[in-house]
Amino acid sequence: MGIVVFGAVFVDIKGYPLANFIPAGRNVGRVMQIHGGVSRNVAEDIANIELRPTFVSVVDESGTGVDVIEKLKRHHVNTDYIRQVPGGLGTWLAVFDNHGDVVASISQRPDLSAIGDILKEHGDELIAGADSVVVEIDMDPSLVKQIFDLAEKYGKEVYAVVSNMSIAMERRDLLKRTGCVVCNEQEAGLLFSDEYQDMEPEELRPVLAQRIEQARIKRMITTMGPKGAVYADLYGDSGVVPPQKVDVVDTTGCGDSFFAGVAIGLTYGKTLREACEIGTRLASSVIATKENVCPRFMPEELGLDIHLMEE
Repeated sequence: MGIVVFGAVFVDIKGYPLANFIPAGRNVGRVMQIHGGVSRNVAEDIANIELRPTFVSVVDESGTGVDVIEKLKRHHVNTDYIRQVPGGLGTWLAVFDNHGDVVASISQRPDLSAIGDILKEHGDELIAGADSVVVEIDMDPSLVKQIFDLAEKYGKEVYAVVSNMSIAMERRDLLKRTGCVVCNEQEAGLLFSDEYQDMEPEELRPVLAQRIEQARIKRMITTMGPKGAVYADLYGDSGVVPPQKVDVVDTTGCGDSFFAGVAIGLTYGKTLREACEIGTRLASSVIATKENVCPRFMPEELGLDIHLMEE
């Protein structure tokens, strides 16, 4: 089943100014609607590396819900475990400035309780056949715990994707069981009750190494926007990966693509640094596009062993 991804689907409604953005004013611009959600994005990004992931989620019974499933199928995502239920789609409304950064957003989360039914019926087969597991850690805690328990039962690594660090902070016991935690510098500051936004990567590197040792988190990567990313693990490995220089069009989805690259790299035998480099490459490719979708790559372009994935 490749990498199995658990999480929510959102419809993203995004507004872009056509003139100079006025924060408190009325702005003329363009509005677009696309399929989103952190986990859905990650599943699609993994599929764009020709790795055929399985996505476990819910959508609603509308035409939009059908469109989400059909698009994922076209990207070669296994959608056999997506259920259509009332209230299954979330909504994210966001406004962007002239630099492509989000300046305001509101989200409405979907009802993910049907994932519990999927786990009861198919949890063992899903996890036993997975190469690794990606889970949106701020889902309902009972669902997340079931997934972690099954992963430990079958010896599978779990990679935690964070869409709301305030919720994830309440699940520190699960973060300790995670193969790698990926977050940005603001989220890392929330997690460790500290402030990192004014630090340079080389300054953050020893701090992050110390913090994860205290928290007993196996591996952690903190992204720092145009400064690159910092990584550290419990075994003494830490470092900095510089960014790739690109023209920024829209930063939406770049964090999800970065995470997808990290999960792909670690799943298929790369070091933490190499996985971080893959994440950087995927994120850079998304930032430079209007579609906020990771372009297609062949696995060998990212240094992945295709034979390993076919076994």
